[in-house]
Amino acid sequence: MLDTASDLQRAIDLLRGRRVAVLTGAGISTDSGIPDYRGAGAPPRTPMVFETFRSSEEARRRYWAGSHLGWKRFTGVQPNDGHRALARMEEADLITGIATQNVDDLHERAGSREVVHVHGRMHTVSCLQCGRSYDRERIAAEIERLNPWIVVPEQVRLQPDGDVEIDASQDFRVPPCPHCGGMLKPDVVFFGEFVPPAVFAAARDTIAAGQAVLVAGSSLVVNSGTRLLEVARRADVPIVIVNRGETKWDARAAVRVEGGTSETLTEIADALVAPF
Repeated sequence: MLDTASDLQRAIDLLRGRRVAVLTGAGISTDSGIPDYRGAGAPPRTPMVFETFRSSEEARRRYWAGSHLGWKRFTGVQPNDGHRALARMEEADLITGIATQNVDDLHERAGSREVVHVHGRMHTVSCLQCGRSYDRERIAAEIERLNPWIVVPEQVRLQPDGDVEIDASQDFRVPPCPHCGGMLKPDVVFFGEFVPPAVFAAARDTIAAGQAVLVAGSSLVVNSGTRLLEVARRADVPIVIVNRGETKWDARAAVRVEGGTSETLTEIADALVAPF
């Protein structure tokens, strides 16, 4: 039987006096209005596969049309108490940094500075041909110039990767790279893609620098997250998991706290950050 209050106190006692590395997943952003892929009640969906994106013009139109509308909603969400709690801990020099599996920028907007986006970010776009990178705002403006009919629906179902489903993709014009005319892709890791080695190395270094690891809002079923936790396990570094629902690493954690990240991380930060 779960004893959340006792588990929370054990987590605080374990983390106190240690510099903490943080790994976050979709669960930390649900209170901001971004749903979890795998949480209770998550709708079934078919994420974009990289090879399909590259090989199918129709798939690219469908993806970019939905992604544009989803991104417009994505940019309107705000950080929640969980993001702010981690930013407070970083400001107090209690954490080594955050390796996040999320493609939003809510950690940064909450005030965190040392953030590695393992699966990329929605806020930049790169050309698969020449490699140039562009701010998403610039590409969004071009999308709306080419597709003046497109408007943000009053009700859209936002996905964790910033995508939504729409029916008008056959009329959608995808902008080419402004420099070479090549194929543009948001800087997120699609299914079938590898995490860039330099990005994974930065995330690994963040985790390796911790004297404890705090996992917040991840079910730990994605390979990139489990590879990072293996770094901690091999170094015999204790792992604390905060999540709603079971995770794949519960048996290996020193403590698992059942609960939402907003309230739980706030309590942890309140206990660990010395008052001024």
